[in-house]
Amino acid sequence: MLVYPEDLPTPQREGYGFDPVSPMTSTKLVTGRSIQRRAFVSTPTEVPVTWLFTAAEAQLFEGWFEHVLLSGTLPFECPLLTPLGFENYRANFVDIYSGPVLVGEDFWKFTAQLRLFKRPLVDKDLVVEIPDYIIDADIFDRAMNQKWPEQT
Repeated sequence: MLVYPEDLPTPQREGYGFDPVSPMTSTKLVTGRSIQRRAFVSTPTEVPVTWLFTAAEAQLFEGWFEHVLLSGTLPFECPLLTPLGFENYRANFVDIYSGPVLVGEDFWKFTAQLRLFKRPLVDKDLVVEIPDYIIDADIFDRAMNQKWPEQT
C-alpha cells in the first residue's frame, strides 16, 4: 500500500470534517409509509482537507501526487485525526487537488476531497459489551498509567 509521505504535515483544522455516505435505502409502501433498511455495511466517508506546505513540501506533494499516485488515481494510507484518535486510513483522492495558493510570504495552500474506504468507527464489541469503557476511557487510561504498578 502506498503511504502519504512522512515528511509532509497533516491536514489543517480549517474545514476539516467527515461526511459518511448513507448505508440506508428505503422502499415506499402503498400506504405512504416507508421501510428503511441497511443497503451495505462498508460505507465510505468523504473528508475535505487543507494542507499548508512550505515551497519544498509543496514540490514533494505535487510530485508524489503525480508520479507515485499516478495523477491521484491510486489509493494510499493517510494519517488522519478522527474521534478515535490519530490513525492511518486507506483513502484516495476524489478528484485533483486545488492549489497551490500562496499564503503569507512563502506557504502554499492545497485543498482536496479524500474518500476513506471505511468509516472510522469503534469496534462493535466495545459498543455492545462494555459501552462504559468508551465513555470513561480517559479515566481508565489515567488509572492504568498513573496507578498501575510497574512491571519489571
